[in-house]
Amino acid sequence: MSLDKILAISGKPGLYELKTQTRTGFVAESLTDKKKMSVNLRHNVSILSEIAIYTYTEEVPLREVFLKIQEKENGERTINHKENKKVLEEYFREILPEYDEDRVYGSDIKKVIQWYNLLTDSKITDFSEPTEDKKESKETVTVSEEEE
Repeated sequence: MSLDKILAISGKPGLYELKTQTRTGFVAESLTDKKKMSVNLRHNVSILSEIAIYTYTEEVPLREVFLKIQEKENGERTINHKENKKVLEEYFREILPEYDEDRVYGSDIKKVIQWYNLLTDSKITDFSEPTEDKKESKETVTVSEEEE
């Protein structure tokens, strides 16, 4: 499974997998407890494949940051996201030395690390570049979400 089906829902802990679309939104399943929930258009939803981290020169897609963590940790879990801010920032600087410290907050770093660990625990470890087929299907989902 790729990151274009993984969602972060504002106000809800953890990550969710997009299961199906409905007339009023879509159904998502929690990666941690596998409970399904209906999500309507009032929720603020972010697709992980659309998130990027600011650097001083460009925006780096989240999947590339996950690849760097995966490489550093040999595919295993990384540090706990509950470490203190200084430890998290030092670790993130090892992963992405050029990240923009003025625009990437401690809470952002905490989320990235927490999400990486959740994905690793859920055996979702394919952070590679989407193929053309995946890009086309992602665009279709995005268009139909906007129509509702």
